[in-house]
Amino acid sequence: MAATVSSLKRFSAADEHVFTEDFFKKEYSLAKPYSGLGFSSFSQWDLMGTAMVTPDHVRLTPDLQSRQGAVWSRVPLILKDWELKVHFKIHGQGKKNLNGDGLAIWLTKDRMNNGAVFGNMNQFTGLGVFLDTYPNAEKSHDRSFPYVSVMLGNGSLVYDHDQDGRPTELGGCSALVRNSVHDTFLLVRYSTKRLTVMVDVDGKGEWRACADITGLRLPSGYYFGASSATGELSDNHDIISMKLYQLTNEPTSEEAEEEEEVTIPRVDNMEQFQVKVEEGGGMSGLQLFFTLLFSILGLGVLGVVALILYSRWKENKRKRFY
Repeated sequence: MAATVSSLKRFSAADEHVFTEDFFKKEYSLAKPYSGLGFSSFSQWDLMGTAMVTPDHVRLTPDLQSRQGAVWSRVPLILKDWELKVHFKIHGQGKKNLNGDGLAIWLTKDRMNNGAVFGNMNQFTGLGVFLDTYPNAEKSHDRSFPYVSVMLGNGSLVYDHDQDGRPTELGGCSALVRNSVHDTFLLVRYSTKRLTVMVDVDGKGEWRACADITGLRLPSGYYFGASSATGELSDNHDIISMKLYQLTNEPTSEEAEEEEEVTIPRVDNMEQFQVKVEEGGGMSGLQLFFTLLFSILGLGVLGVVALILYSRWKENKRKRFY
């Protein structure tokens, strides 16, 4: 096998006793020269919307307003443990916070559906990893953008775009993924019901932990994809490669006993991962200023009207005595 990776590597610093061997899986991967991408019956990937192939990348959306594009695998994933390495580039002419909206990496039950979640359908079933470049929420002091986040959909959960996905977020981190002078990478690893997300965006060639979610259960037969969308603000969103590796490891006796067929994605004790969102959203300083201003003006108008009415009443009362 020409694409076999022979080196062994640790799952994480916390699990030094566990070693995994990985094997490159071409049928699930997207890489130059993108020969498996197109509209023929032999293609393994489909393009959708504004997505187009160039010699150097697959551009999901150009730096133009109101665009949606995606690329989806035709091959359902049947691997139990895997690792996906995504080489991407987000860049454009807009200044900071005047760009958008970002891109998403998917492993979902359904494929090739346009929608409001970075170019894919809402209420999806499966895994979404979002590289969000624009803060929609008024209060974003708890994080800086761009921001990478993880969501697991069960077909009914709704991604709240106005809150940047906070109510359904399982984990995430800030990462300078836009207009970087370095190559930018995202790593998604799933093994023994544990999902790990890491980023390499600063040119050091080192993975930085972003999210670590235990007790996450994914069904087999889902499809990988990548999508992007622009609105009033825009950016170029490019996928350079998506390379999948099969991980092989020996499960413990306890893990073997707990093995069960998963039909709907879920997370054990999901409440521990949920991000607190303030109800009502509160008011910004500018909103508070105008609220007070209009309140004072309203009271002033009422006072003037009352004074005019009182003067007229007093004048009429005086006339009755003549």
